[in-house]
Amino acid sequence: MSNGALDARGAALEEAFFQRENERLRERLRAERERAETREALARDTGLQDDSLLERLVELGIHLETLEALVLVPLVEVAWADGQMDERERDAVLRAAEARGMTSGTPGHALLESWTQERPAPALMESWRAYIAALCKDLSADHRWHLEEQILGNARAVARAAGGFLGLAKVSKAEEAVLAQLEAAFRER
Repeated sequence: MSNGALDARGAALEEAFFQRENERLRERLRAERERAETREALARDTGLQDDSLLERLVELGIHLETLEALVLVPLVEVAWADGQMDERERDAVLRAAEARGMTSGTPGHALLESWTQERPAPALMESWRAYIAALCKDLSADHRWHLEEQILGNARAVARAAGGFLGLAKVSKAEEAVLAQLEAAFRER
């Protein structure tokens, strides 16, 4: 091969390399832009101002279409407390979602269903706790109490869903511990 042919091949390889590199950079910039837009939308619609919390929510796949699922994290956590989710617990979680108007086929419902099939990472519960703490700062004592009663009531229903002997609504020690953590989350500031 002549030097001209080698030079042309080298230039073509170099061009292909830089084209792939540019595409990778464009993709990374697009992903960063989408993350920033999601954080801004969450901040705008929730009133949250904590950038680290907003970033954690985005990392966990929470965006406006799935934000409603975040409220049900305590139910999921209680259902997984003993390391497995009983079918009755799963049904109780999904019934609570439907009672909140979260219908099948929506992104929030799909995310919630995925949490009932595979236990979410502990970071999800940590983010929920931070979310509740931030939310409770802006609520009156009465509104905070109502929110706590609603969430804890639903969580207790999930804990009782698997039942004990003869379905006598026995709550396990692991579920009791999660319920205590949930109660404590409403007092964090």
